[in-house]
Amino acid sequence: MRRDAFSSVHPAVELAFFLAVTLVTAFVLHPVITGISLVSAFIYSVWLKGKKALRFNAFFVLPVLLAAAILNPVFNHEGTTVLFYFKNGNAVTLEAVLYGVNSGCMFAALIMWFSCLDRVMSADKYTYLFGGAIPALSLVFSMVLRFVPGFMRRIKEVSEAQRSLAPEPGKGPVKAAKHGLSVLSLTTTWALEKAVTVSDSMRSRGYGTGRRTSFRLYRFDTRDLVLTLLLVLCFVPSVYAMVTKHIRFRFYPSIKSSGPDAVFYLGCAAFLTLCSLPILLEIKEAVEWRILRSRL
Repeated sequence: MRRDAFSSVHPAVELAFFLAVTLVTAFVLHPVITGISLVSAFIYSVWLKGKKALRFNAFFVLPVLLAAAILNPVFNHEGTTVLFYFKNGNAVTLEAVLYGVNSGCMFAALIMWFSCLDRVMSADKYTYLFGGAIPALSLVFSMVLRFVPGFMRRIKEVSEAQRSLAPEPGKGPVKAAKHGLSVLSLTTTWALEKAVTVSDSMRSRGYGTGRRTSFRLYRFDTRDLVLTLLLVLCFVPSVYAMVTKHIRFRFYPSIKSSGPDAVFYLGCAAFLTLCSLPILLEIKEAVEWRILRSRL
């Protein structure tokens, strides 16, 4: 994993970017838009996480995509173009197959975008953004974000400790289940004890006794302003092309697409630029760094 340039921008800009990309991806079921989002999310996830992203995409995202692509034509028989019939007489239509593939790609893109969001947006950024408006919810959310990886690490530590004491806990599903329940019980006990400790610590520090103050670590600078303007300039044409139905694709009852025109190409280009903003920022920073090094 690496820390990219986009992770260093203002949290509000980061959150606005992911909201814009995921909203368009989720609500516009056009193959071109879905394809742009899928490829961009895959490239950015691999850039952020490297081989870990490749494993995650291969063992989790790809099965989700295939499941949606396969299950939709099995259970949905709408459409006018029949490819073949099952033995029970249900038809498999081209429209259902294409809708399933497009939906699977959309779900895969959303999963990868949210995995990138989890990597870029840390708990302290959420606390910074929402701590003033909804401090209690912000605190709970940041604690949950810290609790989940800590809980998983603790499970691994307890499991390894038990295996060191009993290298062979036994084969078979029953003994494996007993081992898993023992690990889960010990880890849950640790989590409850830690929750009590955190509660006592917060009470001793005076949490809830007065008005809270916050340490503002992030500043909205010129780079953040430029990125915000680019985000708006890319998001607005994309939404305009979709609202005015220049970017439209119908799967049922028959396949029908809006004819490609200037607004269609403008909307697609704007959405492609929007999805590519993190990578474009990384390229810009790399070029500037090379120029500075060449001047030394």
